[in-house]
Amino acid sequence: MDNEVLTIKEVAEYLKVNERTIYRLAASNELPGFRVGNAWRFKRSDLDDWMLKQTEQPAIKE
Repeated sequence: MDNEVLTIKEVAEYLKVNERTIYRLAASNELPGFRVGNAWRFKRSDLDDWMLKQTEQPAIKE
């Protein structure tokens, strides 16, 4: 299991999104992360699990 801990910047690069998106998702508990003081940190293995769950959700049909 990969227990590498990533910063906001590293997660944004990993997911190829803006850092603000990571802050928003983390603050709303949509993205698995934890705070160390005032800084957000994320376990790579948790992010991988989260991404897998995102791809398993059925598509919303209009």
